[in-house]
Amino acid sequence: MVSVLLGAVVLAGCGPSGSGGSDDAPPRGSAEPAASTGTGAGPAASPAPSTGTGPSAVPAPADTLVRVTRSGGFAGETHTLVVKGDGSWSRLDGKAQPEGTGKLSEQELTALRTALREADFARLPRIATGGPKIYDGFFHTFAHGGYEVAGEQGSLPPALERVADALPPFTAR
Repeated sequence: MVSVLLGAVVLAGCGPSGSGGSDDAPPRGSAEPAASTGTGAGPAASPAPSTGTGPSAVPAPADTLVRVTRSGGFAGETHTLVVKGDGSWSRLDGKAQPEGTGKLSEQELTALRTALREADFARLPRIATGGPKIYDGFFHTFAHGGYEVAGEQGSLPPALERVADALPPFTAR
């Protein structure tokens, strides 16, 4: 439950993609209700988006091609990847603090854009279910083109698996 809430909090600031490519879907709000922990605690503060006035590891939502949060696993860690339209990316830890940056090659960016387009986020279920339970598996939350979709490892549609495979690593190697 905490990972779902954290994923929702991290994605709350993610808006429509500003890459200008033909693979961008029109903006649309999430059809899922907000998660609640029942503790009365408010959401964690998230970093301010980049304003262009200084360096920031977190790109402004309009610059974001895709944002993917992966949580869980044996260690129970959370990492978020934010990939901008130009292929530059930032990796954030569970507290939305920068962990690393890089840039996809033209070939890698093309593969990611192709995977995103073929995934057709507008037609995917908001929460993917039905796969086998993978204990100590990961929960992924994807945001692209104004759509958010999520699911546990083993329940992700093949199209989202291809998106995940086209991303930079979630942890430093």
